[in-house]
Amino acid sequence: MNKNFVCVVIGVLVFWLGLVMGWQFAKPAGVQKTVTADVILTGLHDRGFLVTKTYIFNQPITIENSQGSFLKDLFFGQTIEAHGTVEVNLGVDLQKIGEDDVLLSQERVGISLPTTEIFNSRLVGPVDVENSQGVLKRLFDHDDGYNQAMAELIAQAEEAVRDERLLQEANRQAIEEVKRLVGLSAPDREVVVEIKAE
Repeated sequence: MNKNFVCVVIGVLVFWLGLVMGWQFAKPAGVQKTVTADVILTGLHDRGFLVTKTYIFNQPITIENSQGSFLKDLFFGQTIEAHGTVEVNLGVDLQKIGEDDVLLSQERVGISLPTTEIFNSRLVGPVDVENSQGVLKRLFDHDDGYNQAMAELIAQAEEAVRDERLLQEANRQAIEEVKRLVGLSAPDREVVVEIKAE
């Protein structure tokens, strides 16, 4: 019985030793993740336009459509007063990043971003319009002024968002967001992002 027991124990040990050694020599290699400039560029291009900052403007406007003289204004003049809320989204068009804008080394990824631009502008909520028209204009060429007021509200909001401080804040947030996105693809490398000078 001792002889059989020893043979079984030796057999089990040899089996386990063979199993462990076989696993060590034949185990599948870990998935090697290779990060190239093309992988990073494709990942950024797939994002499209990255909105980094949204600004809301709420200000009244006055549009004077004067005919040049008091008498003409009495008959054909128009004054539009409007109040509305406009949302302006700023961001970076990641489609504009070229192959030369992605620099890759063993320990570092460098990205050059285009400057921040306006993605879209839209009215949020109702537009309150007060329209004062000349007598003949009201009868023959009635215009409620809504479209003109809407266009002017959006134009003023877009002009206000071009302030240097607002653009710098949008650029700063774009840099942080792109660092985060690229860091997901290349976690073992330092990510340096800058805005291209125009």
